Amino acid sequence: MQLSEVIRRAVDPALRLLPERMDGKEARVQMLAMGLQESRFEYTYQIVQGRPEAKGPARGYWQFERGGGVRGVLSHASSKQHALLVCAERGVEPDARTVWDRLEYDPVLAAAFARLLLWTDPRKLPVLGDAQGAWDLYIRTWRPGKPHRHTWDAFYARALRAVQ
Repeated sequence: MQLSEVIRRAVDPALRLLPERMDGKEARVQMLAMGLQESRFEYTYQIVQGRPEAKGPARGYWQFERGGGVRGVLSHASSKQHALLVCAERGVEPDARTVWDRLEYDPVLAAAFARLLLWTDPRKLPVLGDAQGAWDLYIRTWRPGKPHRHTWDAFYARALRAVQ
């Protein structure tokens, strides 16, 4: 999917469900770069290496695992209340299993949870153009099992261009 479509169909509606202070170019660039890194905005479930018909444990364009990111957003002090409101708006029961199941089919819910997971980080979002700072934030919040640093800078640059 083109980034302009991701913005229109997922990021914009998700950010409208959240407090205005959660929006901004820095948040949008970070969300887009991470979505590119995680799924290239092509896959809504984790691809199992060598078995494309099998689904791995992560769902949505931002590849949330049920017991990790989903549970974290639903329970973290800084995101819990916002997550409950997002779930109500999207017609989703606010439990880890139900949200996780829905992330595969609801890009707005997935984008909102991506922003909320970033919100749980106590540090400020990296300034625009700080690809290393953005990578560090991705590593801190997503904690990917097999991070691919070599793809990040190009994805970050693409996200930056789409937002500016």
